[in-house]
Amino acid sequence: MKYLHSMVRVRNLDASLRFYCEGLGLKEVRRVDVPQGKFTLVYLAAPESPESEVELTHNWSSEEDYGSARNFGHLAFQVQDIYAACEHLQSMGYTISRPPRDGHMAFVRSPDLISIELLQDGHLPPREPWASMPNVGSW
Repeated sequence: MKYLHSMVRVRNLDASLRFYCEGLGLKEVRRVDVPQGKFTLVYLAAPESPESEVELTHNWSSEEDYGSARNFGHLAFQVQDIYAACEHLQSMGYTISRPPRDGHMAFVRSPDLISIELLQDGHLPPREPWASMPNVGSW
């Protein structure tokens, strides 16, 4: 058996690509437009693990309510500098729901409310302002 990918449905493909590519640093691997089915599939991968993909599914005219996405759980990514990753996402306008107070773990939500866990490769010493930041919303 070989793991292939995880799929998440997205409401706005451009907003989602901004978050996953510009925010998290994933790269678009391939894209499949299916006009007869009125949907687009975009496969993304992290540079250090290209074999593990995230599939974004965009239904072109869907009015479906995907809810708060809490039933999904989360996607997890290892980062080289959790503070820099969180600062970058914050500078793009994303809220860090669970700040990296411990220098090891943080959570942020995608535009479609998918919970994203960021895990530091190793541990960094606690650092302000992160060490004093409270949780915001749900993660």
